[in-house]
Amino acid sequence: MSDPTKPTYDDVVRIPAPPGRGPATGRPPRIEEVAERAGVAPITVSRVLRHPEKVNRETRDRILEVIETTGYASNPHARALRSGRSNVVVAFVSNILSQQFGLAVRSLAAALEPEGYEVLVGQTSYSYAKEVAMIQSLRGIRPAAVMFTGVIELQENRAALQELGIPVIETWAFPRDPIDMLVGFSNADAGAMAAERLAQAGHRRLAFIGRSSGRGALRRDGFRAAATRLGLEIVHEIGVGEITGLVDGRAAFTALLDRGNRASAVFCANDLLATGALIEARSRGISVPRDLALLGFGDNDVADQITPGLTTITFNAAAIGRAAGELLLARLAGTPQIEPRHAVELVLLERGSV
Repeated sequence: MSDPTKPTYDDVVRIPAPPGRGPATGRPPRIEEVAERAGVAPITVSRVLRHPEKVNRETRDRILEVIETTGYASNPHARALRSGRSNVVVAFVSNILSQQFGLAVRSLAAALEPEGYEVLVGQTSYSYAKEVAMIQSLRGIRPAAVMFTGVIELQENRAALQELGIPVIETWAFPRDPIDMLVGFSNADAGAMAAERLAQAGHRRLAFIGRSSGRGALRRDGFRAAATRLGLEIVHEIGVGEITGLVDGRAAFTALLDRGNRASAVFCANDLLATGALIEARSRGISVPRDLALLGFGDNDVADQITPGLTTITFNAAAIGRAAGELLLARLAGTPQIEPRHAVELVLLERGSV
């Protein structure tokens, strides 16, 4: 089995900006810069934003024109950060329905809230377009720090986050080059563990269901590499785009059967996909694991309650959030730098579907 004390680095894809579009970088303008360009004192800019009726029309229009041109944002969180008192930490989750992501964010909040910080949550839905929009929104919010349940692949987003000059924590993977801090696990090792477990159970012809990009692709690649090493054959791979719920797992399993499934075991590289696949198998009268074995990744309450329980590779999601919170508190308190990269151990939960 893979060595849990020495996680394999994930070869995370780095995606350059599309031709003709530069990186979404640039520090948001300060009120002093707006004032200088408008030829007024900073207090006058503040007065226009708070009490515009107290400023003559010509000066007010000139200041508003500069604000529109520069994209200056004034809100309580931005003012708080400029004065060194921002208490907002933003957590972006890939899917708000995921139990693992929820556990991580709750543990993050449990670590931060007693110290006076607020945690705001946004959802990227595994969408690059949403990720771009949300990261750009940080320029207006100007939080104290940000956490992602994933790693950032778009180079323009990596640059934009670095330009913000705030602590950034990426999770759910183990790349060589995180933006800042990292609490994660090796997706390559997770895929390898899946192939090793299925081989141990005597399966030689396998299938894969998972996202065709991002962390799903990393697990698929680890699964492929281990299958080749062990002399196993992957007869089908079902790629999935956005994952919204169990229905996606049922649809992917149906697509597998429509191809004339010749596998004796399936690795589903996502807990929602695996649980949906198990439900669909039961609805079709397919006995698991007698007719077909199913191995999942991640974990949720449904996987433990349905019969047979879903065997899955998982990890301590709460520990990810807790470690992220501790790293952020140390950085925000200005304490000496501690190790910014933490690996979480992968665990195999045996429940009967293999």
